[in-house]
Amino acid sequence: MFYYLFDWVNQRFSPPGFDIFRFLTFRSALAAITALVMSLYIGPKIIDRLKKQQVDQPIRDDGPKTHKKKAGTPTMGGLIILFSVVVPVLLWSDIKSIYIILVLFGTIFLGGVGFLDDYLKVVKKLPKGLIARYKLIGQIFVGLVVGLAIYFLPEFAQFNTQTTLPFFKNLNWDFSYLYIPWVVFIITAISNAVNLTDGLDGLAIGTIIIVMLALAIISYISGNVIYADYLNIMYLPGSGELTVFIAALIGAGLGFLWFNFYPAQVFMGDTGSLALGGAFGVMMILIKKDLLIPILGGIYFVETLSVIIQRLYFKYTKKKYGEGRRVFKMAPIHHHFEQLDWAEPKIVIRFYIITIILAIISLASFKIR
Repeated sequence: MFYYLFDWVNQRFSPPGFDIFRFLTFRSALAAITALVMSLYIGPKIIDRLKKQQVDQPIRDDGPKTHKKKAGTPTMGGLIILFSVVVPVLLWSDIKSIYIILVLFGTIFLGGVGFLDDYLKVVKKLPKGLIARYKLIGQIFVGLVVGLAIYFLPEFAQFNTQTTLPFFKNLNWDFSYLYIPWVVFIITAISNAVNLTDGLDGLAIGTIIIVMLALAIISYISGNVIYADYLNIMYLPGSGELTVFIAALIGAGLGFLWFNFYPAQVFMGDTGSLALGGAFGVMMILIKKDLLIPILGGIYFVETLSVIIQRLYFKYTKKKYGEGRRVFKMAPIHHHFEQLDWAEPKIVIRFYIITIILAIISLASFKIR
């Protein structure tokens, strides 16, 4: 809204200095600051409200024993992130941009699915929360909307079904008629992967912040004709506007991390993890870097893979030997390290370091081709 207000003032009155509000970098900085301040301000209020309503995270009996002490910690803190992202984006971005519309849609809708899941678990006391197939329907719906938009809208006509092949110069992969199912798969998989990663204090939000820092650079250069041409990557007019959204998410994430790092005052719950995973998935699809997800989102990829391996191996050994066996002491893999008596902050910081390395490799892939 401020974007249009200041643009109108600049065009009508041309006051000195107002032209700066056109620049992505300046608006991104404002979005990040607004989101950070907002999350730090509303965070304690939402946490107090959640405590009064006794919206406590259920602690699983089959989880790590060290998590028993977390009983009573409020959940649904993802509301802090959602409010602190959406408001600055509405204020400082070009809300007519199809990129902003689609990423906001994916984030808010999946945040709503996560909120419903949390509500059923912690308020209505339904142990499994939202039935898995209904959650899946919500994820598929977001994927269909995003996929259909990219496939049919003229803004994406030049590269609608294509995506970049990492480490290959001037070579794109065309999914053709399989593109929409691919988008559905990516958004569903990534939103679930971030959800699985949200098992330790500060783990999911901290890794997302690091990933978003890299993604901000990627989206900015993808929307800049000079940088895109220099790096021989797809030039996507308008995609740079995503930088404002990403900056807001980083600011909101830093504010939430203030309350979520060990020992956490609040958990994000599915409200936050599904929203963040949805935002990540939608943005990677929009900037045509979805095949880079196993590297940039390597932590989420490994977390998901550990769960799949554990379940398949358990079923296989149970069928063959009559007794299920495990590859990991516990899955997802961050719980495996807990069972090895690693301190929770140690695991989280080391996962941060790995994510930083993967982000650097992802950025380097634009030159090492």
